[in-house]
Amino acid sequence: MPQSEKPDDQERIVERVERRCDSIWDWLRAQGVATRVPFPDPRTLRSFSLGEVAEILGVSGSYLRQLSIDGQGPTPELGTAGRRSYTLGQINELRKHLASARPKEALKFWPRRREGDKLQIIAVVAGPASTTTSFYLAQGLALKGYRVLAIDLDSHGSLSCMFGYYSFGYPIYNASMAAAIRYDGDQKSMRSVIQATLFDGLDLVPGSAELSIFEDECSRRFRSENLRYPDASFRMVSALKEVEADYDVIVLACGDGGFLTAGAYEAATGVLVTVRPEVPEIVSMTSSLYSFTHFVALIERAGRTVNHDFFKCLVTRHDPRDVSQQNSIAKLREILGDDLLTATVWESDAIRRAGDKGRSLYELSSGAVGRSSYEQAMKSLNTANAEIMDIMFEVWGRAPFYASLASRSTTAGKASSESKG
Repeated sequence: MPQSEKPDDQERIVERVERRCDSIWDWLRAQGVATRVPFPDPRTLRSFSLGEVAEILGVSGSYLRQLSIDGQGPTPELGTAGRRSYTLGQINELRKHLASARPKEALKFWPRRREGDKLQIIAVVAGPASTTTSFYLAQGLALKGYRVLAIDLDSHGSLSCMFGYYSFGYPIYNASMAAAIRYDGDQKSMRSVIQATLFDGLDLVPGSAELSIFEDECSRRFRSENLRYPDASFRMVSALKEVEADYDVIVLACGDGGFLTAGAYEAATGVLVTVRPEVPEIVSMTSSLYSFTHFVALIERAGRTVNHDFFKCLVTRHDPRDVSQQNSIAKLREILGDDLLTATVWESDAIRRAGDKGRSLYELSSGAVGRSSYEQAMKSLNTANAEIMDIMFEVWGRAPFYASLASRSTTAGKASSESKG
């Protein structure tokens, strides 16, 4: 078919599309949406009010105010009417100060793992809201003072997009977990693929289509070696050991790749499975559970032992007004027992609205999505995170702490956050 002829000065379609893409991204950046790949991200994390900081640290606002007056700890920013606010970096400085000033409560303020505490690696299995769960778990842990590494094992980069890293579906070379576990001799260090996020103490290994290429290579090796299990999972374990001393928790957000998911299962100290309390979703979760047992069997058949400190299921997108959902949850509790977390994450317009803005609720104030919806969603998220953190404490030989704190408080965005600083 002959090409149509156009005047030399007429813009080609491909040029017009590119120009319009540039205009869209300019508008998105102006809205504060992160565009770290391929553009630099202009977004910054907001400061937290004195009331929010008191909620996060588990102390009174008056106590923090007096610390500031006495010149102890970091100097907060003073806003309208003398309201004090702190960056997350300053909150972590406060943690250090309080842990030193109140040594009997040091673990409360500075909960990071001590010598002898093993790195916690939590594999979040692909499922309903699993990416959102990984996102809020990683950010929630960072807000509580932990050093966290989130790793996106999804070739579509779903978690990365939430953090503001966009790969546009292209296999960006050596910019994902694949770079640290590749087979072709060009393997990179684990640290070379770690990116900073807006949250102090929280880093990310982005996901991209490069992970699909790695999966294909694993499949070829699997077939060529008479179905002998390849060493992809062992490579992941080795790569994570390189940064073991740098973090307290690693969150592995699994995608649909079988070999990478198996690697996550072998590396993990704990596994988290999300489920929506609807029959079709429970069927899907059951399939994931069978896949888990299959992958672990393959790994152990290769001569390696897989030991997890915990295996938990989390109900997400829960509508407490839905009677059929309540019945499903009751049945799941009957069958799963302690393997089902007590907390559930509610269906939330606030979480959706935050996602539409390219942010998490932790990054926004309540006014951005509606106070009532915000507070309800935050309580739901924080309660689930608290239960997971208490499980980590148990593994580290510490008494549970977070669940009781969550039951006494509501959310970091409550009316107390609006109090004068």
